[in-house]
Amino acid sequence: MPISAARGVRECIALAARLTGQTPTYNERGTSKVTQARELYLSVADTAARLLAAPEVADRWRRPSSLAKLSVQGLAGHLAGQVFFVPAVLADPVPTEPAVSIHEYYARVSWIGSDLNTPFNQAIRSGGEEEASEGPAALAERVAACVEELRATLPASPDRPVRRPTWGPWSISLDDFITSRLLELVLHSDDLAHSVGLPTPQFPAPAVETVVDLLSRIALRRHGATNVLRALSRSERAPLSISAF
Repeated sequence: MPISAARGVRECIALAARLTGQTPTYNERGTSKVTQARELYLSVADTAARLLAAPEVADRWRRPSSLAKLSVQGLAGHLAGQVFFVPAVLADPVPTEPAVSIHEYYARVSWIGSDLNTPFNQAIRSGGEEEASEGPAALAERVAACVEELRATLPASPDRPVRRPTWGPWSISLDDFITSRLLELVLHSDDLAHSVGLPTPQFPAPAVETVVDLLSRIALRRHGATNVLRALSRSERAPLSISAF
């Protein structure tokens, strides 16, 4: 990017930050880190919306997905929820619960590694089915419309604390919430594509890197440093799995 253009980007970001009360930070390309996280999310959400509209999804709507005990319909509904959750938390009042980091959020949640028959996981499956109950075409249209709405509203939204009602007594920043939904969109888009015989969508490299960074930190906490190091570097003594979830 030319110096003059980079300066212009910085000035625009700084103006937007003053208007929203944020303190901008920049990456090596001169773009706001906050803006980059949201742009990546919107790009991946748009890809997920196009996947949901694929005829292969409609053709296999009632069939089992690649995830245990979850139909393609339920998986599609859960994937769509990662888009619908964002305007929902923005519409809620600012929570009073203390904000924690995204890594602390994943350390606190109880669903990681939990049995598929726990009430939480049962609610995830039934919630996905209900979200998609109007059928594949209606769901795809709602997701596409929601993504367009978020393109207009999300970039300028203040990075305030947000919270889902199923959480414990904590909140996280909007940008950390966006990053957690980015992870969900990438993983479940792969799940859905595999379930209906489509190739995994291509996502921007920074989006995949963000997701891998999060997954590696979760795996490190679940399996320990030695197992993760061996899995990444020593195939002859690697553990069978270092799955984050």
